[in-house]
Amino acid sequence: MAIEVKKISDLNEVDVSRLIQESEKEGYRFVSRLASEYEDGTNRFSEQGEALFGAWDGEELVAIGGLNRNTKSKDASAARLQRAYTLPSYRRKGIGSELFNALFVHARGQFNEITTKTESAKADAFYRANGFQFDERSPDITHVYSL
Repeated sequence: MAIEVKKISDLNEVDVSRLIQESEKEGYRFVSRLASEYEDGTNRFSEQGEALFGAWDGEELVAIGGLNRNTKSKDASAARLQRAYTLPSYRRKGIGSELFNALFVHARGQFNEITTKTESAKADAFYRANGFQFDERSPDITHVYSL
């Protein structure tokens, strides 16, 4: 398995249907929201410093995640990790960590921290394993990664 992580310049040119289908089976709607918000222009990860990355196994997109400016923070140098998802059959193989590393490299020099929010114990463990610290400073944040 040769995974390639790269920036997505146009989500309309990427097949996210399997990610949507699998995430909804698990009860998650944030991948379908990512696609619909991109389509209607609500969020295209196109503001200064923002980016959307994907991980591919050959031609198949197996993971996705993006950074937006954190509009819920008073700190203009804060980013928000959004819509991070890896197909279940690709978990625990380092792919999510590779995706996060690409996001962290992209964010350095543009942001001082990356925040996110989760209610999932599995996501909590994954975030902590990838350098995020648990943080309860606001109801919109559960984890912070300092750059």
